[in-house]
Amino acid sequence: MNLKLRLTILNFLQFAVWGAYLTSMGNYLGSVGLGSKIGLFYAMQGIVSIFMPALMGIIADRWIQAQRLLGICHFLAAAFLIAAGYYGMSAGNDVDFSKLFTLYSLSVMFYMPSIALSNSVAYTILVNNNFDTIKAFPPIRTFGTIGFICAMLFVDFTGYQNNYSQFFVSGALGIALFLYSFTLPECPTNKSDEKKSLYDALGLKAFSLFKDKKMAIFFIFSMLLGVSLQITNGYANPFITSFKDIPSFKETWGANHANALISLSQVSETACILLIPFFLKRFGIKKVMLMAMFAWVLRFGLFGLGNPGGGVWMFILSMIVYGIAFDFFNVSGSLFVDKETDKSIRSSAQGVFMMMTNGFGATIGMLGAQEIVNHYVFSQTDPALQLEGWQTSWYIFAGYALVVAVLFAVIFKHKHDPNQVKDVQH
Repeated sequence: MNLKLRLTILNFLQFAVWGAYLTSMGNYLGSVGLGSKIGLFYAMQGIVSIFMPALMGIIADRWIQAQRLLGICHFLAAAFLIAAGYYGMSAGNDVDFSKLFTLYSLSVMFYMPSIALSNSVAYTILVNNNFDTIKAFPPIRTFGTIGFICAMLFVDFTGYQNNYSQFFVSGALGIALFLYSFTLPECPTNKSDEKKSLYDALGLKAFSLFKDKKMAIFFIFSMLLGVSLQITNGYANPFITSFKDIPSFKETWGANHANALISLSQVSETACILLIPFFLKRFGIKKVMLMAMFAWVLRFGLFGLGNPGGGVWMFILSMIVYGIAFDFFNVSGSLFVDKETDKSIRSSAQGVFMMMTNGFGATIGMLGAQEIVNHYVFSQTDPALQLEGWQTSWYIFAGYALVVAVLFAVIFKHKHDPNQVKDVQH
């Protein structure tokens, strides 16, 4: 089988596993009385992202070939998620938070490092077969987003987005990827006698970048923007679905197919990847990141203003700007780190960037969002008052994103050199 096709299948499955529950799990949690705990479930992804990818990276470098470790991670993640689904099925509406949360946490503990491992496997196989990763990888990675969308649509149109069955779908895809990963070409471990210290292996040397004022400011803003990253994954579906409790919106397509509506965000994300090289060359990293920050303001603000009836166009516009909000920040930020750091700590510096955004930022963001949503939404029992609470919450998130954008515009100094941006790797 064609090598690129094999890596395309790998990426498709890698993100389909996640797409099966990431945007709809909040809906299920709300349906079994755990709506007030949604933030904790999504924050756990951030917490494990702080240390598990680095730990698994060390194991893949030294002891277990990356494609095999990828398979093992997916097997364990799938097993714990299937157990979570089975528990949800057995418990019905009487779900105990601690049991479900423990099984889910063990699952994401092994899923989150698999994202970095799948990238590492793809890069290694491409390089070993003399492919240019900058040209060859982006189309392959795009199929990851397509896999995510397909899984989202599947759980929507089967009705699984409202119950525990979404965990079974994700688990089945994970088992398929576990088996498939063992058919991939080998990614040899590093047999070198030179033993890195744990300090070096965890990439802690890259934290010396905080001594550089510009990099310190950049990383702090990465964390502040990372706060926004998971909020709509956790709360968009329960919010849109809540319109079913309002008689005038009960029969609207959007209120009944929240996941399908949200999948437009991933379609936008796929398209926006292709725009990044042009925008970076034309406007520079600071302006592109500012576009991302203002796109987050629109993302949240349009949720507050829209509805699945006559205002559904605002939801659709919110989904479209998500591609700019997510990609323009993640990819341009990654490129900035690549350009501004020494080759010897470049990988570690990327690790710090991910740790600040998807680790600390996303964790703080979900715990903070949970407090806001619980206060304004889940403290109410009347559907109309809950809806008002949702709108207030989205405006608070939009206000936060606006403050971060204005502060970034004022504090972060960077001169754009159009000749420096030639290729963008994603």
